[in-house]
Amino acid sequence: MKIDWGALGIVFVIALGTVAVLATLFSFGVRGLSERISARAAGGSGTAALTRAVACFAVCAAVVCYGIYLIVA
Repeated sequence: MKIDWGALGIVFVIALGTVAVLATLFSFGVRGLSERISARAAGGSGTAALTRAVACFAVCAAVVCYGIYLIVA
């Protein structure tokens, strides 16, 4: 049995980068929801913050679904 260490390293680097991007996007989504609540409390609409949050969560969901698709297919 031979392990291809180069391929394993590439998979590790890509996985690490993907996790960092997903965690950042998710945190931006949570921050957007928080900003919306603050804007609504101050009398504003908070629509822009909600739109950013929904976009961040949608990208996170799309990446997760694509990963599941790659595993299943």
